[in-house]
Amino acid sequence: MTSYGYTMMCEQSDPKSLVSDVVAAEAAGFEFSVISDHYFPWLDSQGHAPFAWSVLGAAAHATERIELMTYVTCPIRRYHPAVVAQMAATVGLLSDGRFTLGLGAGESLNEHIVGPWPSVDTRHEMLAEAVEIITGLWRGGYVTHHGRHFTVESAKVWDVADPPPRLGIAVSGSQSIELAAAHADAMIAVEPEASLVRRFDDEAGGAKPKIGQIPVCFDSDRDAAVARAHDQFRWFGGGWKVNAELPGTSAFAAATQFVRPDDVAGSIPCGSDVDEFVQAVRAFDDVGFTHVALVQIGGAHQRPFIDWAERELLPALRR
Repeated sequence: MTSYGYTMMCEQSDPKSLVSDVVAAEAAGFEFSVISDHYFPWLDSQGHAPFAWSVLGAAAHATERIELMTYVTCPIRRYHPAVVAQMAATVGLLSDGRFTLGLGAGESLNEHIVGPWPSVDTRHEMLAEAVEIITGLWRGGYVTHHGRHFTVESAKVWDVADPPPRLGIAVSGSQSIELAAAHADAMIAVEPEASLVRRFDDEAGGAKPKIGQIPVCFDSDRDAAVARAHDQFRWFGGGWKVNAELPGTSAFAAATQFVRPDDVAGSIPCGSDVDEFVQAVRAFDDVGFTHVALVQIGGAHQRPFIDWAERELLPALRR
């Protein structure tokens, strides 16, 4: 049976709200929660970008059962992979083993702050090297690494659980699928593409978890939901090949200036029609995803969504 998750979206909420909302999501019956790891929001109207790892530490102590996961952390520019290994190991311990480190090749939006944004092929090379460093450090010994992109000198992560955190890797094509199949405990993708699932399962040699994510905009007033989705989430339809290259909120605003509210409503379920939401989420179920995390659009609109999900959406999804 598919597991359904809640998204702590750092781009649209302050840190205290993120923690209190995930506590409410756990009580409502969500089985896992993912968190975005951003330095910038996508658009100015979202208005937030707290440090995800501080939020995770607080969430780990404030919750008891819900699984936690980054969706996703980029370990190639803003963070050195040796530091990511330490951060993830610490959250794994704080959460009593409820943490999965989700990794991806990142977006210029968040990583340009520390220097030039590499080409896509270079980013995938860097991600593969970062995974080697992180998993090596999680084995508990000293690691020295002199690679093409990273240097590690006699590093050791002193506090790491046995077993260490689970590892998920975001996939979009052949390079990332090969990396995920070889090293990851789970596949991550934001679109319900059956070909990604088939190729990952074929290369991984087994039925590992496949974790997707879908934006939704619950509101009893459908017009208000469509307007909010357009205001804060119209960037989503750009696709990751485009979104990964844009350097800031003004670039996303310019790139989406001609996107209409009806365009957004055609790709994101808006309003309170349970059947519409269920149909959108089950697009992931139908192609083999084992986990789907929902993103409720609008930081101030989390509790009404969580309450509605507990009463109506989650029971309908689980029927």
